[in-house]
Amino acid sequence: MTILEFTPLVFVISMAAGYLGALTGLGGGVVVTPALTLLLGVDIRYAIGASLVSVIATSSGAAAAFVREGYSNIRIGMFLEIATTFGAMLGAFLSSRTPTSILSIIFGLVLLHSAWQSSQRHSESPTNAAPDPLASRLKLSGSYPEHGATQQYNVSSVKAGFGLMFGAGAISGLLGIGSGALKVIAMDQVMRIPFKVSTTTSNFMIGVTAAASAGIYLSRGYVEPGIAMPVMLGVLAGSLFGAKHLIGARVRVLRWTFAIVVAVMAVEMIVSGMGKLK
Repeated sequence: MTILEFTPLVFVISMAAGYLGALTGLGGGVVVTPALTLLLGVDIRYAIGASLVSVIATSSGAAAAFVREGYSNIRIGMFLEIATTFGAMLGAFLSSRTPTSILSIIFGLVLLHSAWQSSQRHSESPTNAAPDPLASRLKLSGSYPEHGATQQYNVSSVKAGFGLMFGAGAISGLLGIGSGALKVIAMDQVMRIPFKVSTTTSNFMIGVTAAASAGIYLSRGYVEPGIAMPVMLGVLAGSLFGAKHLIGARVRVLRWTFAIVVAVMAVEMIVSGMGKLK
């Protein structure tokens, strides 16, 4: 495949990934990394390096729109970024010491679990339970617009969510997926934050998490401009388009889109990794 064929193809794939990443909070990397490795034969570490750059672009493109519309909870995002940043640095450190076949299998297992969790039915309405005492001290509870009205919500299990965010950051640094899938699940199902707030806050956070590990990949030569540039531009364009469609999207549709796409990519990555072990 020539560079003239490779670059437009990567751009189109990345644009689709950015659109999906903006709608679900995945960050685009969950599609970019498997697509580059499985469809185009790119080494997984170079795919992860390009994916991390794309994650930063997604966060920059979609987060501003979500903050302006009043969906993202900035206080929650900045608080949880402390855990994800330290986790991302640890994951990036471990990545160069882990065989690519193992990386593929870990990637697939993490995403398969994420897909299963997302498909489980949960109440879509904001929680009316009393807020976590720590959430009250940090003023993490908030509101978001829904059907022309303002919906209030409380935040639960802050310590558990913070711990999960460290793991999400480590997965981000190790696999280059921005850890959006795990962040959405932690906020939605553990901290009981409404799904739309979880996805938009995840988009706000993933850029910082990815930047923490992208520097390590760059220093090791795993960020190839010929791959990273079309990926970044495609994801940025797709994320801006996706951000416009999230506002009127149905949460149930978002959940199933999230689950189906992630499950397909998970199976493909596991099969690919198992093949390399033989």
